[in-house]
Amino acid sequence: MSKRKGLEGLFDGRHFDREIIVLCVRWYLRYKLSLRDLVEMMAERGLSLAHTTIMRWVKRFTPEFVKRWNRFAVPSGRSW
Repeated sequence: MSKRKGLEGLFDGRHFDREIIVLCVRWYLRYKLSLRDLVEMMAERGLSLAHTTIMRWVKRFTPEFVKRWNRFAVPSGRSW
């Protein structure tokens, strides 16, 4: 079996859309929101989630996102 390189392969078999998962993980990491804050924010958008679901997403997808985000990081030099 070949391993898919795209984001689509990461989200195969998931109940929620890829955009929802990425949004929750990104907001959790970037804005330091609590899991329950994210549940409340998703409820305002009409989605019923448990905080443990978001916690599982963060644990599952953060290493892969970091790998992908670091590919685009610009290395800084030693001088200004």
